[in-house]
Amino acid sequence: MGRPIRILLADDHPALRKSLARVLEREESLEVVGEASDGRMAVDLARELRPDVIVMDVQMPGLDGIEATRRIALAQPGTRVIGYSLNPSGSIAEAMRRAGAASCLGKNEPVAALIRVIRAFRPREV
Repeated sequence: MGRPIRILLADDHPALRKSLARVLEREESLEVVGEASDGRMAVDLARELRPDVIVMDVQMPGLDGIEATRRIALAQPGTRVIGYSLNPSGSIAEAMRRAGAASCLGKNEPVAALIRVIRAFRPREV
């Protein structure tokens, strides 16, 4: 099956981050390698940890998810960012995609939908 998909979670709500991490860690071939509480921390951890996928909250204090995604996409084009928002309206999803996100999902969607999207970004074995 190869190495696990390495995931960074970025959300300013610790309870959501922790519960999402617990669910993802139970999944075969998924590994949560880090958690960020704001966009600036997400950019720094992305550089340090080199995750395959980042689940990025859109609205965070300081540096928001859109700008953090833009910076990560420029510095690490191989890292896939999934926008994760309470309200992934057309304009928010479009802003995330313009910034470099590969996808955008609502936090109200089943976690299974997020897992499917993460698995779709499995890195190719070389």
